[in-house]
Amino acid sequence: MSLTRFTALADSNNRTPIAIEEKGRRSDLFGNNVFNDKRMLQYLTKDALESVKNAISSGSKINRKIADQVAEAMKGWAISMGATHYTHWFQPLTGATAEKHDAFFDLLPDGTALEKFGGDQLVQQEPDASSFPSGGIRNTFEARGYTAWDPTSPAFIYGTTLCIPTIFVSYTGEALDNKAPLLRALAAVDEAATAVAKYFDKNVSKVNATLGWEQEYFLIDKALAHSRPDIVLTGRTLVGNFAAKGQQLDDHYFGVIPSRVLSFMSELEKECTKLGVPVKTRHNEVAPNQFELAPVFEEANLAVDHNLLLMDVMDKVADKHGFKVLFHEKPFAGINGSGKHNNWSLATDTGVNLLSPGSTPMKNLQFLTFFINTIKAVDRYEELLRSSIASASNDHRLGTNEAPPAIFSIFIGTQLSGVLDELEGVSKGKLSPQEKTELKLNVVGKIPEILLDNTDRNRTSPFAFTGNKFEMRGVGAKTNSAKPMTILNMIVAKQLQEFKKEVDALIDKKDLKKDEAVFNILREYIKTSKRIRFDGDGYSKEWENEAKKRKLSNNKNTPDALQVLTSKESLALFKATKVMSEVEVGARLEVELDTYILNIQIEGRVYNELVYGFIIPAAIAYQNKLIANVTGLKDIYGAAHKKFSEGQLAMIEEIGEHLVEIKKMTDAMTDARRRANVIIDSKKKSEAYCQNVKPYFDVIRTHSDKLEKLMDDKLWPLTKYRELLFIK
Repeated sequence: MSLTRFTALADSNNRTPIAIEEKGRRSDLFGNNVFNDKRMLQYLTKDALESVKNAISSGSKINRKIADQVAEAMKGWAISMGATHYTHWFQPLTGATAEKHDAFFDLLPDGTALEKFGGDQLVQQEPDASSFPSGGIRNTFEARGYTAWDPTSPAFIYGTTLCIPTIFVSYTGEALDNKAPLLRALAAVDEAATAVAKYFDKNVSKVNATLGWEQEYFLIDKALAHSRPDIVLTGRTLVGNFAAKGQQLDDHYFGVIPSRVLSFMSELEKECTKLGVPVKTRHNEVAPNQFELAPVFEEANLAVDHNLLLMDVMDKVADKHGFKVLFHEKPFAGINGSGKHNNWSLATDTGVNLLSPGSTPMKNLQFLTFFINTIKAVDRYEELLRSSIASASNDHRLGTNEAPPAIFSIFIGTQLSGVLDELEGVSKGKLSPQEKTELKLNVVGKIPEILLDNTDRNRTSPFAFTGNKFEMRGVGAKTNSAKPMTILNMIVAKQLQEFKKEVDALIDKKDLKKDEAVFNILREYIKTSKRIRFDGDGYSKEWENEAKKRKLSNNKNTPDALQVLTSKESLALFKATKVMSEVEVGARLEVELDTYILNIQIEGRVYNELVYGFIIPAAIAYQNKLIANVTGLKDIYGAAHKKFSEGQLAMIEEIGEHLVEIKKMTDAMTDARRRANVIIDSKKKSEAYCQNVKPYFDVIRTHSDKLEKLMDDKLWPLTKYRELLFIK
């Protein structure tokens, strides 16, 4: 098998950058493959255009006649762009996207061929749902699922296929995807935030949640990646001794982008631009062969769609350039993993970012209202928010190498903490004229000046305020952002609903003025949410102990983190905001637990394959070479050979010890896996995999890595870290 490694190294060393033609402005390419406002204006009738716009802005339904017009227009445009098929593009609970292609081609009864695509095909498709995760929602005789058009996310052409973003529901109407709950959460936060925003501006009629994701990823030469069964099957290296050099010199971060990588990035950006994905930033990340890209902020639903589309495009473009993209949160031990930082804010239809201070005390009070309510929401539902980023792969990343810990806290900086401390001292009830003046001029009024130098430097904070947005850093690189965005928008919606009720009660029953009522409620929120605010080192043992005193959750593994989903409080929240029914929540818990189980199960099986198919045979082969060497020395020198073979004998013994242990641990792990497999209950089974199977992985890895260090480099069958991470 060593031949495979060296063949891969030769292949990678022979690659050269692919020249990418860069002509014209990116702005001229932007959205060329998207049925966007420009195309709708060109292809739709006035009535159809107005109906689609209303559906996008207010969620109104599109009638059959208009749907037929839109479908005809889409078909005409798509065919003119070279499309031959259409598909409903959706997000099943697998975490990826799915699509079933149908040709525009059809036959009339008389045998005449034509291109056909009507309103029925646009609005709804019926893909078989039997093989998608459902968490027990569907029965065998109810296998059919339905996809329904989401007009808020524009259709686009990918290759020769018209892709129509859709939701995915079961035969009985429950959501089987990640998009439907997100849309419900966005509707909830729109309604709640709009009602509160009207305190400050009566002209606000809609609030959009915005999202700017940062996508981190590794680029590994395709041949090298394919030479590693663990990378192929699990997306990460299950074994591998650390390279002598890692990221300790910080020489990769923001360094010159390697030529092959730059060619890949250029083509990726070009393809993304045509698809309407507004990619803007690209750079080397901290770890060797790790990179990042980020877009311009967009409405959250569209941003989620664009991130999923981007990941698919990245895979295809990378393959063309001889690369393999690794989205796993921790593909290599000992260096930084990859996240998908979610930068979130709220924006009004009047063009105001509600998490950005303004030029007047009233605008700053508006900022404080949404700022403090968000803090309060995260404080109240921190465990639920933690559950939204839980996965087997992200468990490896959280709490290591600059990734935030599993304990949720909020970093706001010393300046804003000072502002909240002053607001905490606001008098209860009516404010005196002097206090109003002091608050407006010296506290609220100075917020813009304070934020000028309030740059966030705490890289270990899971949830940080970064000037005009909150950054949720725990989201994993593979994760569909719809999951954390659903929870975040839902909890903020619920909090804003309660805030408005409390403010209105003070205005109506206590005869307080609006700003007095707002200050009074915010004061209480500041007091009751103090435990979630933390500006220090998230890795320290002191913080872990302090967090325990503050009664913050510390769910370090996925089975523990997911249990909050079906708590009484969580189910009441999902119901109150109309984001998910109890059946839908329960189904998601089952799917997430099953996914966790299967991921650990697959990794366990790959360990078996690596140990018995690669590591043990290679180690024995090298051990035999050493034995032959010692035997030869003995033949020549007789009893005196020991002074020449002492090192070899020690190595033979050391290899033997590791061989004994690696076989013993692998067999014990296999037995533990078999015992876990007979457990029926998903919760107990996931816990068995987490507590009884997974701990063997690190032990097996330790012995494998020791053998790698001992052995002749030419005999080690698995491509090494120094090759995976430093070959450009």
